[in-house]
Amino acid sequence: METTSTEHMLGEAWAVSPAVALRPEPFGAMAYHFGNRKLTFLKKPELVKVVQSLEESATVRDALVQAGVPERQWGTYLTALRSLAATDMIRVREGN
Repeated sequence: METTSTEHMLGEAWAVSPAVALRPEPFGAMAYHFGNRKLTFLKKPELVKVVQSLEESATVRDALVQAGVPERQWGTYLTALRSLAATDMIRVREGN
């Protein structure tokens, strides 16, 4: 894992893309991007909690804490968030 980009992302404010709809499922959620037509499965309810709390959290770090993710697991979640960012499911909040 890249320490610099991880530290950088932890301090940024992110949100779910306005073109994305999250649909709760027993396994977690489905995320559908209406712009690029990508469908992504969020297979952990804890990851869904993190993604949903991005909008109201000042930073990704705060979203992880709010969702109750232990710090030792942050790397795994940041990898998942970077993957979601690569397909525009989440993005840096405007004005930040």
